[in-house]
Amino acid sequence: MTALSLLGKPVADRLLADLTGRAQAFLARHGRPPALAVIRIGDDPDAAVYTRSLQRACRHAGIRSDDVQLSAATDERTAVATIRRLGADAAVDAIMIQTPLPQGLRRAALTDAIPPVKDVDGLSGENTGLLAQGRPRHVPATARALVLLAEASGITVAGARAVVVGRSDVVGLPAALMLLQANATVTVCHRATADLAAETRRAELLVVAVGRPGLITADMVAPGAVVLDAGTTVTADGLRGDVDAPAVAAVAAALTPVPGGVGPVTTAVLLQQVVAAAEERAEGAGRDG
Repeated sequence: MTALSLLGKPVADRLLADLTGRAQAFLARHGRPPALAVIRIGDDPDAAVYTRSLQRACRHAGIRSDDVQLSAATDERTAVATIRRLGADAAVDAIMIQTPLPQGLRRAALTDAIPPVKDVDGLSGENTGLLAQGRPRHVPATARALVLLAEASGITVAGARAVVVGRSDVVGLPAALMLLQANATVTVCHRATADLAAETRRAELLVVAVGRPGLITADMVAPGAVVLDAGTTVTADGLRGDVDAPAVAAVAAALTPVPGGVGPVTTAVLLQQVVAAAEERAEGAGRDG
């Protein structure tokens, strides 16, 4: 058996077609495109590459993208003030903060300064709480991408035994919540899990998001499982995921490649949330008027 390569592009293309149409409709109604501000603090080269890639995607979708760059010496008070200024700017619909952050800056403090309607990373306390209550507004894009890819794999998520390896608030935990809300039976594993292989072998749907290349080997995967790899680590051999792909492909029914799997869908989900933020803000302004 050779696993189906679960490519992200077909899923991303469907999302992009929808959000591009919505962005065009927004422009026609309001005389401006939806607008995203991307905040970069410091000069991390990977963040710069990702920002350029995101800006290209925004242009293709009809979204305005502003690269707001601050120096690595920026203190937290100044960074928060910049975020609050963008939060108050009626011409900015969405804000995201690139990571990694320079030492001394707390991500939570910066995220808390973003108005929840503009928090398209889905990491503010309000958006996290809405997700936990099953009333999601904006959610972490990679987590949503994983759920969409699970559905695209052909597996019936409702009732499936799902195991999520990793509990970060950016990927693992929100993915587990969304799978639970889709009626999967979910186990979350982490560094204190006593026997990781025993847990992962139980999974019909295995989600991995820890940033440890090759962590999941073939003997840790049940035959016929769907494996979604959200790990991305830059190595001397290029970008690698958390799954030993060549070995696991001989066991699994479907496997997301790295790159080319979760990444394209994550970008499309993020842009979809930018458009949704613009629409929600416009509707709110209409009600206020």
